[in-house]
Amino acid sequence: MDEVSIDRERRIRRALDHLRNNTTDQMEAPSTFVAAEHTDAGLAERERDLIFGRVPTIVCHGSEIPQPYDFVTQQLPRNKVIVARQPDGSVKTFVNLCRHRGALLEEDASYTGCGRARLFSCPYHRWSYNIDGTLRTITRASTFGEVDKSQYGLVELPTEERHGLVWVVDAADATIDVATWLGPDMDSILAGYGLADLVNARAEGFDEPVNWKVMQDAFLDGYHIAYAHPNTAAKIIHTNLMAFEDFGRHCRFVAPRKTIDKWLDVDPPEGESLVPYVTETQFLGPCHTLLKQPDHYQLLTFRPDPVHTDRSWMEMRLMVTPQERSGMTPERWTKLWDKNWEILLAVLHQEDFPLLRASQTGMASRDAGSMVFGRNEVANQVFHREMRRLLAAPDHEVSPPLPAISAGVTATPATATPATS
Repeated sequence: MDEVSIDRERRIRRALDHLRNNTTDQMEAPSTFVAAEHTDAGLAERERDLIFGRVPTIVCHGSEIPQPYDFVTQQLPRNKVIVARQPDGSVKTFVNLCRHRGALLEEDASYTGCGRARLFSCPYHRWSYNIDGTLRTITRASTFGEVDKSQYGLVELPTEERHGLVWVVDAADATIDVATWLGPDMDSILAGYGLADLVNARAEGFDEPVNWKVMQDAFLDGYHIAYAHPNTAAKIIHTNLMAFEDFGRHCRFVAPRKTIDKWLDVDPPEGESLVPYVTETQFLGPCHTLLKQPDHYQLLTFRPDPVHTDRSWMEMRLMVTPQERSGMTPERWTKLWDKNWEILLAVLHQEDFPLLRASQTGMASRDAGSMVFGRNEVANQVFHREMRRLLAAPDHEVSPPLPAISAGVTATPATATPATS
């Protein structure tokens, strides 16, 4: 067993001790926040620019654009984009806009299958662009006038494919270095997962009338499971129990599944892996929750709406072993992941989304007062601490990750800073 596996087993055994003692890892103190952090338009604009315009976020799994000339489209917080696989296997991201009069080049191409094109052609005046973004054709060029075509290619955003995921910084004048953003700890963790060897079996996006931070908070929180999901997730996962590690910009935690209860009264044999008995969750700042399940991974992404403070875009992906390597027939493989996906969608639509919409409605009250994250809401505290740090950080301090604080109960909570317009 390698050192990474040994460390994982230690954390799971710490979670088992918590379960036996009715305890959990905690922060040093509760932390406060105010409703305006989820309703203030000025703050939302700063988040789009100072967070999403400066740090990498995930736009797709590499298997969603497997071949050269494959592409998907996305709405990011600052730009509509086209993400395209290049002939050399690299990936480029372009603002989805013709440089002539601003028409969209491509409509939605994502989730149900990628688009495929050797060039992008504008439907308005038929200007066209090569897959690498260079301007290919100006129609009726002899009457248009002199234009330096090299200056009117598609606007490119910084893009990098790492750990099987495509990352983009949503600003043309930014730079990208995913390894530096992740830091050595989280970069090593993701490398160990082998996500590049998986395929994206299912994906879907959801336009919700909820601020993106309200959405993200719900999927870092193990405190609500028994109360919001009594007949679904609570039958599988223990509530309010985490073995937690804080990596500065990011964090991870393990939560025991109910199957671990067989070891409550007796210690598991030395050397037996307890990985099948837990869900391991990563918060990948600024807007992703990656869940490692016993037989697959779920990636959840939460982005602010480009205009409305009280709207956001959520994406859910299911990353699994390819059918060819799964040992399953195509029919069994498809049936398994269809069933899994249907369960996930049912919980979202019937349980999570109604609660979160109501929370956003409540946040609109003018006299909402301050609110509080508990010591037990460790990942939520990290999320809000890091978003405040990013908003306050000068450019040269954004990418280098903060030092890992340490496992367990260590981090100092952030206090609320009233939003300003």
